[in-house]
Amino acid sequence: MSFNGKTPARGSCIISEDVIAGIATSATLEIPGVAAMAVSRASDIRELISMPVGKSVIFHNEGDDTILDVYVSLYDDTRIPEVATAIQKNIKSTVQSMTGTPVTKVNVHVMDVKPSPVAPDAAEEE
Repeated sequence: MSFNGKTPARGSCIISEDVIAGIATSATLEIPGVAAMAVSRASDIRELISMPVGKSVIFHNEGDDTILDVYVSLYDDTRIPEVATAIQKNIKSTVQSMTGTPVTKVNVHVMDVKPSPVAPDAAEEE
């Protein structure tokens, strides 16, 4: 297709970091054993100034590397290494397939452990 003898320039698509964080959040909550997303905590004043406050997913671009830090709360009856690995794999495949952005690393930070919900049948038996 040409316009007045000129070929149109190819456009670009920019995906917001918030969109990638939303995709990562959805991918995390699909994993059994995840109770909720948690909020990142700063360990010192330098991090407090530079880190986005109240975020559950933090996106870093370092050259060609895309790194996601994910903060979660898990249920107390889960095996943390297995759930963390499942979170990493699901986020990486979901973000890459939906955005085309290659994800180099996914860091999972377990911030809290919550009691497992009691099934309605188990509550009636007690």
